[in-house]
Amino acid sequence: MVIIYIVGIGTFVNTAAIVVGGFFGYIFQRLLKQSLQKSILQAIGVAVIFIGSSGTLAQMFIVRQSHIEVTGILMATISLTLGTLLGELINIDARFIKLGQWLNQKVSSEDDNQFVAGFVNATLTVCVGAMAIIGPLQDALQHDPNMLFTKALLDGVIVAIYTATFGLGAIFSALPVFIFQIAITILATLIAPFLSTAMTNGISLVGSMMIFCIGINLLLDTKIKVSNMLPALLIVIVYTIL
Repeated sequence: MVIIYIVGIGTFVNTAAIVVGGFFGYIFQRLLKQSLQKSILQAIGVAVIFIGSSGTLAQMFIVRQSHIEVTGILMATISLTLGTLLGELINIDARFIKLGQWLNQKVSSEDDNQFVAGFVNATLTVCVGAMAIIGPLQDALQHDPNMLFTKALLDGVIVAIYTATFGLGAIFSALPVFIFQIAITILATLIAPFLSTAMTNGISLVGSMMIFCIGINLLLDTKIKVSNMLPALLIVIVYTIL
């Protein structure tokens, strides 16, 4: 039996989940009270923490001849430190916020403020973050869409909440999500021959640590600027080459 893997399946599922979650949020908006929204996000935060932890431990601990060896700690430390430093200097997080403000000014109208606010807020939430980058990379390079499947669940709930608050505009965030993630998937497929196993494992390790931080943000309602950590993924590649 031959199993054909469809590269990009994770992005298709993610996009569909946003649309479905948005419609459910619009239909059942009166049921999604503030306390229920918070409880759902905290539950998903716990799940994301364990997903990030399992991905980190899977790359960090290697069993060789009945012995467990720890690897990648120095690489992860250097990559996250230098990557975050670079991200803070560039201030990626603030640039995303400014982009959202600019879009809101350009496309908003007095007659449709709620629609536009829902679209802009939902788009920035589901497009920005390590999962939106790491997920397509793992889908393309390792044929592993599980992170995107998890992101699909998370995005579906988030967009449902946004739709319940702002209306149908949030559902249209599915379009930029699809374009952004499928572009990363195609790019990763093209550069795959130039990436070594050490590079992909390093990307997975550091990316899983970022996923853990996303879970912390959801569970504890904190503001770890995961977006500013994204340059660490490039530092991993440079580190493995050197």
